[in-house]
Amino acid sequence: MKSFSEIFPIFLKLGLTYFGGPVAHIGYFRKEFVGRRKWLDEQAYADLISLCQFLPGPASSQVGMALGLSRGGLVGALFAWLGFTLPSAILLILFGIGFHHFQSGFGGWLQGLEIASVSVVAQAVWSMTKPHFSDWRKIALILASAACSLLNPFPWMQILIIVAGGIVGLSIFQIPGQLPHEPLRNIPGRGTGFFLLFTFLFLLLFLPILASFTGSDPVRFFASFYRAGSLVFGGGHVVLPLLQSLVVMPGWVSSDEFLAGYGAAQAVPGPIFTFAAYLGAISNRTPSGWVGGFIALFAIFLPSFLLVAGILPFWEKLRSILPVRQAMPGIHCAVAGLLLAAFYHPVCTTGIRNGFDFTLAVFGLFMLSKIPAWAVVLSILFIAAVFHS
Repeated sequence: MKSFSEIFPIFLKLGLTYFGGPVAHIGYFRKEFVGRRKWLDEQAYADLISLCQFLPGPASSQVGMALGLSRGGLVGALFAWLGFTLPSAILLILFGIGFHHFQSGFGGWLQGLEIASVSVVAQAVWSMTKPHFSDWRKIALILASAACSLLNPFPWMQILIIVAGGIVGLSIFQIPGQLPHEPLRNIPGRGTGFFLLFTFLFLLLFLPILASFTGSDPVRFFASFYRAGSLVFGGGHVVLPLLQSLVVMPGWVSSDEFLAGYGAAQAVPGPIFTFAAYLGAISNRTPSGWVGGFIALFAIFLPSFLLVAGILPFWEKLRSILPVRQAMPGIHCAVAGLLLAAFYHPVCTTGIRNGFDFTLAVFGLFMLSKIPAWAVVLSILFIAAVFHS
């Protein structure tokens, strides 16, 4: 199959070697597919990034899916996702299985992963909030979103905060003119787009009903991760607060296990959303292990696949609608507020236990501007293991 032989090996290589999170991944994709392989030009790539930032879900993975789709149709999108995602997913499932069986022997390693999470999330909070410092309205919206999240730590509150952010953005932010663009090639027809978008909405609404009606843990598990993949704007680290509310609050995963896996996710290549595979593998609800890991992985990425392939046929029309573009700054501020709240709890409240932990976290935050995230995580792991041994 031509699309497999052309697309899968390329994205597998990228999935094995691309560290640095969604922003770095988008830069790597530009170098590989615009500069080196000439799959599309600069303008088409910029248009693609605009689309993926507009949609909920993991932005870099969505860009990868769209690149595969533009080259090999829906099958090409699937092969691109598999190649880019499987390496980190397999590593994190293995880590989860090992952690589950040998947790008592981790000691300082566990604390090191929690401290590393503090450093990484602190950098993510800074990078998301810094562009908004010039506008007091955006700062106020970020702080209000964080306060609402801390005072009402429930899964659906995250959604309400994002919706409210979009409404506020629509009311107070002005976006002049229309962005320049160039249509993408080889996108699905509108009939296919309608079907995929309908499937996305149907699963989003029907899965929670099915889980409640059947009382099945696997269905409830799948529904929770599908909802997380459907409702997180900004991708990357932004998934942290929603996943925390979905799996820690019900007791499926402990707070220590959650932060340990999140720290481990920084030390592997590929998309951060593969953190879901670890959570599925370590969950105390059946299924767990490899089955649970792949169920969670498929569930959290499925919305992105349906949305990217479904909305591409309508993107040119949608992005010309002024209210849609006006709402986005408010959504971005709400997302930044959610991440700020998650940074305080559970990241800081669990990861920082004494002055040494705080100093090590600050050291990690400083080093993130100097060396790759995976190297910072490994350094903190080694120092914490020695100190706590």
